[in-house]
Amino acid sequence: MTEPIPFGDLRRQIAALREEIDAAIARVLDRGWFILGEEGEAFEREFAAVAGAPFAVGVGSGTDAIALALMGLGVGPGDEVITVSATAIPTASAIRQTGADVVFVDVDDFRTLDARALEAAIGERTRAVVPVHLYGQPAAMGEILDIAGRRGLHVVEDASQAHGAAYDGRPVGTLGVAGCFSLYPSKNLGALGDAGILVTVDEKLAGTVRALGNYGQPTRDQAEAPGRNSRLDELQAAILRVKIGRLEAWAARRDAMAAHYDRALRDLDGAGDFRLPAVRERCRHAWHLYAVETGRRDALRKHLAERGIETLIHYPTPVHRQPAYAGARLGPGGLGRTEAWAARTLSLPFYPELEDGEIERVAGAVREFFGK
Repeated sequence: MTEPIPFGDLRRQIAALREEIDAAIARVLDRGWFILGEEGEAFEREFAAVAGAPFAVGVGSGTDAIALALMGLGVGPGDEVITVSATAIPTASAIRQTGADVVFVDVDDFRTLDARALEAAIGERTRAVVPVHLYGQPAAMGEILDIAGRRGLHVVEDASQAHGAAYDGRPVGTLGVAGCFSLYPSKNLGALGDAGILVTVDEKLAGTVRALGNYGQPTRDQAEAPGRNSRLDELQAAILRVKIGRLEAWAARRDAMAAHYDRALRDLDGAGDFRLPAVRERCRHAWHLYAVETGRRDALRKHLAERGIETLIHYPTPVHRQPAYAGARLGPGGLGRTEAWAARTLSLPFYPELEDGEIERVAGAVREFFGK
């Protein structure tokens, strides 16, 4: 019987790193210090260097990174923050946690925030914009930054799926005032639990975010603002330090895997309604996910499942269609591209430990479905 192909399998990564991870955990246990210690400080320095930013602050999750960045910029009740509905729910959840209202705008042909829709949606209460580098694809940051600069808006990048991505030679996360990264286990750089990190060029913002994530305390027993508990713990930081040295090698593997899928499926692209993922010009895609599009998405997914191939949908219901965000303001022109994306997108198995033979099996099953 042919072995099934899971959508993701973190056991393969853990098996390869087990001895180093065990040693990192033992190091923390032996030290006996578990919160706000030297492992976290070291990881922040290492991540800042990799991300190309002078400052990094470890937090509890990518969601917290976005919320704390906005709070640190003074965004709160009565304000509006513009983002896309073509994203994971946590993007909008983070905005709501500040007390601000979410405004959803449509996406462009690369499934990232449409700059024209952004400008049309700006209102008197708009304070910030959160572009999402969906699946690892950089958003149109040049246009977004130009609009934000002219209109006096803060730009906080949701780079949760974009570790290692670059826009016109610059690492994503360093283009706006802050870049927010999830370190959830399945991400390109993942902890073994919830974790996140924020990078910024603004030293004052870094200090404010650090205090806000520690109950609003810049120093022990002194609270200057209402804050929360959102700190990257020492065990997760130590584990992430094991992994961060492999990030570029994993990125190269993701590039190679995407190219492999591209080669195997290229003749299907544009034939009928099947579409391969595109890469924005002068950008490096982080390839967190390899998501194809087809109007026959559900039938293709069933076909692959019958052949032991697991797929996922990121994301079947746009955020503006979620009950929690009913009534949110939508940008002029509606969200037609977003609605089409949600009905068509399908994520194929994709992680660095996936073998070339498995990619061939997946591609072969896709081709079989389309009569190739």
